[in-house]
Amino acid sequence: MSAPAPSPLAIVDAEPLPRQEEVLTDAALAFVAELHRRFTPRRDELLARRAERRAEIARTSTLDFLPETAAIRADDSWRVAPSPEALDDRRVEITGPTDRKMTINALNSGARVWLADFEDASAPTWENVVVGQLNLIDAYTRNIDFTDPGSGKSYALKANEELATVVMRPRGWHLNERHLVDADGTQVPGAFVDFGLYFFHNARRLLDLGKGPYFYLPKTESHLEARLWNDVFVFAQDYLGLPQGTVRATVLIETITAAYEMEEILYELRDHASGLNAGRWDYLFSIVKNFRDGGPRFVLPDRNAVTMTAPFMRAYTELLVRTCHKRGAHAIGGMAAFIPSRRDEEVNKVAFEKVKADKDREANDGFDGSWVAHPDLVPLAMESFDKVLGDRPNQKDRLREDVHVEAADLIAIDSLEARPTYAGLVNAVQVGIRYIEAWLRGLGAVAIFNLMEDAATAEISRSQIWQWINAGVEFENGETATPELARKVAAEELAAIREEIGEEAFAAGHWQQAHDLLLQVALDEDYADFLTLPAYQQLTG
Repeated sequence: MSAPAPSPLAIVDAEPLPRQEEVLTDAALAFVAELHRRFTPRRDELLARRAERRAEIARTSTLDFLPETAAIRADDSWRVAPSPEALDDRRVEITGPTDRKMTINALNSGARVWLADFEDASAPTWENVVVGQLNLIDAYTRNIDFTDPGSGKSYALKANEELATVVMRPRGWHLNERHLVDADGTQVPGAFVDFGLYFFHNARRLLDLGKGPYFYLPKTESHLEARLWNDVFVFAQDYLGLPQGTVRATVLIETITAAYEMEEILYELRDHASGLNAGRWDYLFSIVKNFRDGGPRFVLPDRNAVTMTAPFMRAYTELLVRTCHKRGAHAIGGMAAFIPSRRDEEVNKVAFEKVKADKDREANDGFDGSWVAHPDLVPLAMESFDKVLGDRPNQKDRLREDVHVEAADLIAIDSLEARPTYAGLVNAVQVGIRYIEAWLRGLGAVAIFNLMEDAATAEISRSQIWQWINAGVEFENGETATPELARKVAAEELAAIREEIGEEAFAAGHWQQAHDLLLQVALDEDYADFLTLPAYQQLTG
């Protein structure tokens, strides 16, 4: 047998990593290179289309269901492919990055699914990208263990039948991988790197384990983007000689434009579709981003005041359940981001009550499952869904034909009575600085004020600062949102952090850099599409 051809991709500006040759094989990189060659031009066209659509929303300040796809919505005959057994029961899903300890803990958590995250919960250092892949390979071959250097505690996998099913989330279309370039020096989209390496190494192995290559697709903005993913899946399955329909994808409906194309997204992916997920923070961020020129009626209050019971959020989630069940797909609910306190039981008690109410609502609304960020929340969410589902794996038979959502309902932001507050501004600055600083150190999932924050929460934080300033919001204390006020609050927060952690820890961190980057993306007149784009330029490793 002849040796594989040298890879047409080059690894640049990256220190060698232990065992990287197990992931970055010539054959795996050749597959990624072929994905890049075939599909990156279409990815580029779709990104340009996003900008055109944003400009159209700026002109019209409205959105509607697409007239050109009305026939797909009206056709009651089509369904997505039946769910594979390993994905039929998704009543509780845990999310988190693919570091070694999290990989073991998530698989052992008792959740039915683990969202193994290469996207918002992972800062894309080359080490996180490559070692995360290695950890998943090691998990599937049961070659993974971990001993915490601080506590000495050891972690190992439970029996295979007790482990969560993995649904892997690659990076969104907008992010490139700067450490992997083609012969022209063009960076490969991060989505193709993450998907390609994972699929190439694990698809057959997962089938042998009675599971399969399952994916969450983030930041999707249209059914045409879903079509691109479907074409990627078709090609990838042919390339490895796997049956068509082996791949299953769950799409996050976390952009306002995608909310108007849910049926079309399922239709494009129908042979590979598993379900849709309601992603709260990115959804709000997308509303701000797309309607930032729309005037006062699109100004959101503090992020924590926008609960899932807000009328426009309720319209979105109920439409999602109805759409999924009409087409035979799973409807997966939002994140419980609370991180239990080891010191304050009263904090836990209050938070657990809120989490329980949220999960009860989702289960009673017809969702088939929901997300949690911490293993301690798995039993709580499980109880809510067990109560409704019993022994049934899901409730896709609940068609929710009582739900009627008009186009205007999804963007009725002014139906909220809550208003932006000064405390909300302070919180947005605090979360923004603290999250970005951790991200610049290579951490994508960060506990801040007892909540698990990821890139989506940083996006809504900086977007709200930007929106409030540009709308000239007046807070309840009489102060007006201005760049000067944001700078003052940020300076106070930086001083408070220095006081809190001490001079030595402050100097060792990226605090000033994080402060400056937050103000850049929150104050620049030219609104950056994604915080992670300028942040990635400053990420070392």
